[in-house]
Amino acid sequence: MYKAFAASLTGTALEFYDFAVYSAAAAIVFPLIFFPASDPVTGTLLAFSTYAVGYISRPVGGIIFGRLGDEIGRKKILVITLMLIGVATFLIGLLPTYDNIGVIAPAILVFLRFAQGVGVGGEWGGAVLLSSEFGDPNKRGFWASAAQIGPPAGNLMANGALAVLTLTLSEEDFLSFGWRIAFLISALLVAFGLWIRLKLEDTPIFKAMEARGDKPKAPIREVLATQRRPLIAAMLSRIGPDVLYAMCTVFTLTYGIQELGFDRGQVLVAVMVGSALQLFTMPLAGAISDRINRRLVYAIAAVGAAVWAYLFFIILEGRSPVMLIVGIVLGLLCHSFMYGPQAAFVVEQFSPRLRSTGSSLAYTFAGI
Repeated sequence: MYKAFAASLTGTALEFYDFAVYSAAAAIVFPLIFFPASDPVTGTLLAFSTYAVGYISRPVGGIIFGRLGDEIGRKKILVITLMLIGVATFLIGLLPTYDNIGVIAPAILVFLRFAQGVGVGGEWGGAVLLSSEFGDPNKRGFWASAAQIGPPAGNLMANGALAVLTLTLSEEDFLSFGWRIAFLISALLVAFGLWIRLKLEDTPIFKAMEARGDKPKAPIREVLATQRRPLIAAMLSRIGPDVLYAMCTVFTLTYGIQELGFDRGQVLVAVMVGSALQLFTMPLAGAISDRINRRLVYAIAAVGAAVWAYLFFIILEGRSPVMLIVGIVLGLLCHSFMYGPQAAFVVEQFSPRLRSTGSSLAYTFAGI
């Protein structure tokens, strides 16, 4: 069971490792090396537009791999998606610049980002099913939370890698080759994930479906025809945690530095402290939802998040580094108790034979 837990966590950790590293590179490096002919503002906008491509392509992955997960198995899909994300991320680290190959460089960057998004679109649904279908059904909240630990784990690894590179390299060296190291070392996470996933068999639930001959022939059509309401409920459950996480991380990083004058290091430390705590609060929230109604846990956390959003701006205006950490930790605590039980909630909306399709569609389309 714990191998399934680790295998589930690895893919989503890689996804958010890439999320954080790509965000930093798009803001600092890519405008200079892939769009040097543009003015600084236009170059930055073009760099972040390549980032958006990864979100736009996610539904493609959700449709393709979600469907295949119900037809050929959870394990096979997770091996493919991890390799797709990993190879694309690694190749970005090797990509020649605009000065080397001209406009072909940003074109290849867009293609690789699209490929990453396709892989990510199929990863989450399969990862959640892998851990939840191997685990005890009465503890599904805890086991399914493995995939939810990926965001804070990936964030911690990315910020740690960027901090080390920033401290050890000059600005010139970081722009020249340092940023590439952050992408290339993702290969270690991919290798670890593949090592675990290739050792696992498919989930007991899928093998039972296969033995009964109960695999769907047209799972997407079946989900849309028979499980529209569960699909909408699953999609809506993603919106709140996604917005809250973006506020605690991306928004705070920009607003805190540009508008309030916090040092970049102060904000990163605050986010890293909150992310480290989430490694424990995320599975805790999943486990609590096994004992209490999942909707109730989610609802209480959502109310807490609404109160936090109001108080957080008051806290930030004080410009205290200590209170900044307190504010982000409280926000990510609310996020844990929404996001931790969410995986099990999404899985439970769909019958076993349609879980991969339904979960992947809900994840990818809600995240656009």
